[in-house]
Amino acid sequence: MLLLESRTDEGGPLVAKVNISLDAELVVEVMVLAGVGSPQDAVEAVVRDYVARGHRTEARTELKEQSLREVEVKPQEPQG
Repeated sequence: MLLLESRTDEGGPLVAKVNISLDAELVVEVMVLAGVGSPQDAVEAVVRDYVARGHRTEARTELKEQSLREVEVKPQEPQG
């Protein structure tokens, strides 16, 4: 089940909430590994870690692509 809900919290910005059903054993395992006390915190920790990992991967890929572009732009030494 996936339920999307949008609401305004106390006159503040619009907050989107998602309700999903997950395997309880999976959530308990994440809670133990992450050292958190609630299923909500466990799922948020996993999602935040996943997003952070994606940003780090993008940054590394971007740096590698940038360095490759710099190598291609440099004029080559005369050969012969």
